[in-house]
Amino acid sequence: MTTLIKNAHVISPDIDLEGASVLLERDLIKAVLVEGEELPQADIVIDAKGKMLTPGFIDIHFHGRSGNDFCDGTTDALNAIARDKLQDGVTSFLGTTLTLPEAQLKQALHVAADYIAKPPSGAKLAGIHLEGPFFNPDCIGAQNPDFLRLPDIELIKRLNAICPIKKVSYSIELKGAIEFTRQLVQMGIMPACAHSAAKYKDFKKVNKLGLKHMTHFCNVMTPLHHLELGLVGGGLLHDDVFIEMICDKIHLCPEMIQLLFKIKGPDKIMLITDAMRAAGMPDGKYDLGGMTAIVRDGCARLASGAVAGSTLLYYHGLRNVHDITGLPLKELIKTTSWNQARSLGLPKLGKITPGFIADLFIMNSDFSPHKVFVDGKLAFDQ
Repeated sequence: MTTLIKNAHVISPDIDLEGASVLLERDLIKAVLVEGEELPQADIVIDAKGKMLTPGFIDIHFHGRSGNDFCDGTTDALNAIARDKLQDGVTSFLGTTLTLPEAQLKQALHVAADYIAKPPSGAKLAGIHLEGPFFNPDCIGAQNPDFLRLPDIELIKRLNAICPIKKVSYSIELKGAIEFTRQLVQMGIMPACAHSAAKYKDFKKVNKLGLKHMTHFCNVMTPLHHLELGLVGGGLLHDDVFIEMICDKIHLCPEMIQLLFKIKGPDKIMLITDAMRAAGMPDGKYDLGGMTAIVRDGCARLASGAVAGSTLLYYHGLRNVHDITGLPLKELIKTTSWNQARSLGLPKLGKITPGFIADLFIMNSDFSPHKVFVDGKLAFDQ
C-alpha cells in the first residue's frame, strides 16, 4: 500500500520545503519530492493544499487527557488518552506515572503492555516515564506525599519487567541516588532530575554518570543564583543535557521561554505538556493521584495553591513558542519529536526523510490538526 501526500509545506529538522510531496510505502517514508518533480503513482493520494506537514509529535511527559489518567489503569482510559492525543498532533508518547503505591503502578503498566502488544488504536505508546515516587518530601509539588520512597532499583526492575521504562524522574539528592543513577544507566533507562533541592555539586556527580535529562525545567528545582548555580544553572551550563519545557505560559513566563531558547537552543529542548486528566476538558474539579485539583481558566492547582500539571494541548505549546521566540519552524520542530527520539533511543522517528517511520502531522496555519498519520495510516482526519 502506497500513499502520496502532495502539495505539502514540509517542515522537518533543518528542512523547509514548500510545494513538496511525500511518498509513503506501508509504514515508512519512501521518498520526499521537491516542487516540480514528477509525482509517482500511489494507491492513495492526499492533497495537503499547502498546509504544513511535520513529523508527528512525541510527548514524553504527560499524565492524562479527556478526563482520564494513565494511572487509572484501565483499558478504556488508555484507549481514550491515546485516541485523543492524536487531536494534539501527538503520534507517540510515554505513559507517565504519578507517585502512587506499587500495586497501582503495576496495574497501569500491565494495561500499557497490553496496549503495546496490539496495533495502536490511537497514538503509539513508546514506553513508560516513571515520575516518582523517589522524591524529596520538601519538593513534592503536586505529587502525593503519602507514597514517597527512597530510590529503589529493585522496584524499577519489577516494573520494567512488565512494560519497558524509558525514563525515571527523581530527586538526585536522596540517599542512594548516585548508585541508583549508575544502575539506571546500566539498564538503558534515562535518569532525569526532578522535584529536587540539589545543589550544583550534586548535579555534576550524576551528570558524569549519565543523567542527561531535566524534567519540567525550572519547576520545583533549585534556581540559578550567582553564588550557587543550582539545578537551573546546571541545565543551562551543560551542553549534553536536554531540558523539558512546559510552554503554557503558566509554568514558564514568556521571557523565560525566550531566554531558554536563546541559551540552550532548539537542539537541546524538548517540549512537553505535563498535562493531567483535565486537558481537553472544561474547568472544574479533577482527581490527581488521590488529591483534588481545581481547574480555573485552564490552570490546575491543588488546594495548597501548587500548580498541578497543565491542561496544555501539545500543538498549543508549539504555537506559543513560535509566537514568543519567532524562530523558524525548521528549528522549533526539533523540540517536538527529533530531540525526544534521539535522546531516548526511539528509532526512525522525528524526521521526514526516506526510511523513517511515517508518523506525520498535517496542521493548519494556526497549528491545529488537519490530518494525522500513524505508521503510514490516516489515524485522524479533521
